[in-house]
Amino acid sequence: MFRRRESVPFSFVAESDRFRSNVTPPPRQRATVSQLAGRSLVGLTMVAGLVGALVLGLPALSPAQSPSHAEQTEAIHGR
Repeated sequence: MFRRRESVPFSFVAESDRFRSNVTPPPRQRATVSQLAGRSLVGLTMVAGLVGALVLGLPALSPAQSPSHAEQTEAIHGR
């Protein structure tokens, strides 16, 4: 890895709490109604997609059941 050539003096690290800023950041803006509706619709669409994939995918993942009457191919009959 790349190493820094100049070392940081320990006194700078020890005195770092003196240089903290007293400026507070501005308050966060609240989400509008349209933003909340959009976020909820995106979340609902994702959940619906996962549920749909699960519903459509479960039959494919279940073990195949053999039919009661086995279909025989033409090779068995010697044709």
